[in-house]
Amino acid sequence: MDTEDTQDNGTRWLTDEEQRAWRTHLDVSRLLMHQLERDLQPFGLTNNDYEILVNLSESKDHRMRMSDLATATLQSKSRLSHQITRMENAGLVRRENCESDRRGLFAVLTDHGWETMRKVAPHHVASVRQHFIDLLSAEELKALHASLTPVAQHLRSTRGRV
Repeated sequence: MDTEDTQDNGTRWLTDEEQRAWRTHLDVSRLLMHQLERDLQPFGLTNNDYEILVNLSESKDHRMRMSDLATATLQSKSRLSHQITRMENAGLVRRENCESDRRGLFAVLTDHGWETMRKVAPHHVASVRQHFIDLLSAEELKALHASLTPVAQHLRSTRGRV
């Protein structure tokens, strides 16, 4: 868009450098997630499945309240419920009632889910290394982390606000 024609409306248009950075970020995000998803397909998993398995495998007793899992994975409760049903059918997780809150439910990693996680994790890490980590120097990774941390903090602080 020609910024000269539209500056009087107060919009702060992106500079050419800002536009390149933004579009590169979008491109890398889409391409990387697509590649990681493709690399999970031989195991019958999606990125969402893997993220749920990771969250549950890292939680106390391999369980999380469904509402907390929805928050952690940035999914609506309804979408997560459908996802968990699919994963239940695959034997990866199960639902359990919450004793302290009759309306609450836990998602719990099954033994099969734990074994799947242990089998897939090395392949996923290799994929992350091949398509992201090993393409950058230690200094570039440190700079990337420093650059993206304030963005992540800002987005976390504004989550849930309309």
